[in-house]
Amino acid sequence: MPDPEAFSDDALLLRFARGDGQAAALLTQRLAPRCVAFATRMLNGDRAEAEDVTQEAMLRLWRQAPKWDAHGSARPGTWLLKVAGNLCIDRLRRARTLNIDGVASPADPTPGALAKLEASERLVALDAALATLPDRQRQAVVLRHIEGWSNPDIATVMEISVEAAESLIGRGKRALTQALAPRREELSDG
Repeated sequence: MPDPEAFSDDALLLRFARGDGQAAALLTQRLAPRCVAFATRMLNGDRAEAEDVTQEAMLRLWRQAPKWDAHGSARPGTWLLKVAGNLCIDRLRRARTLNIDGVASPADPTPGALAKLEASERLVALDAALATLPDRQRQAVVLRHIEGWSNPDIATVMEISVEAAESLIGRGKRALTQALAPRREELSDG
């Protein structure tokens, strides 16, 4: 395969559909880390659940490959995060209905780069505040302010209008500001 960077995500997905295993490996390397990071935020820092969500979302992407329309509106990365977001919301709702209060997930014994970053007081406070948001607000805020997505891309992922995405982001941001206000001085940079 020529220089893999020369291929778009769409092209790699179509190559996979024709049986190119290298294309699948490269597309996974490109898309999975961002999906894991997004799902981890959506799932209140539960990296193991986020990895499960990412795996399920990638499997769904592979199943979609033979039918992929490269000229459609969604890009593989956008489509993947849309599916991952829906899977996260499903898991969060299921956890609420099961009422698993106070049961902590076993900690991963190998600290990775993400674990080191999450150890900072600000990220812990942010994650706690994010956990208080309604699922759709949390999804919109994470996509916009943590993943850096544009409002039109967020609207596509969430299957809502751009105005609705902006409204969710605004309400979520206001709720986060209010939740973090009592700790503002403690969490400031200096």
